[in-house]
Amino acid sequence: MVANLFLLLAAGTMVAAGVYLVLDRAMTKMMLGLLLIGNGANLLILQAGGGAGAPPIEGRDSEAHDGLIADPLAQAMILTAIVISMAMTAFILTLAYRQYRYRTADVIEDDVEDAAIAARPTTAAAAPDHDASDDPETGSPTSEGDTFGPRSFEAPVKGEDDE
Repeated sequence: MVANLFLLLAAGTMVAAGVYLVLDRAMTKMMLGLLLIGNGANLLILQAGGGAGAPPIEGRDSEAHDGLIADPLAQAMILTAIVISMAMTAFILTLAYRQYRYRTADVIEDDVEDAAIAARPTTAAAAPDHDASDDPETGSPTSEGDTFGPRSFEAPVKGEDDE
């Protein structure tokens, strides 16, 4: 199999440009970057599928290709990738439109809550699952914290027949 150098260079250029656009903060540029990456990957799959050949239909031969049959797997994978990228594009356009309606811009800003969570200390007392039995003033664990077992279970309810 001989690879087409032009298609390989085009695929590499598309993937590189797509990665560059995905790293931007604007949703429209991210969407265009994902589309470029998807199309570059489709070109690579096309090259991996081999050279041209007759259609992969039983009983149909082509004299131009000397009995060589095209690989149907590569074609099916590219067709599936096109459908998936179209659905993903529609979803990203919906997100961009929603972002525009609320903020009149498609630039994704830093979230204040994410920054607050990242700045939280890494001690166990500052963890989200902080035990309520720890000391409320210092946050350090007390001897009563996390006591689970038969002593902490509720006594069973006795019915009329159990007495």
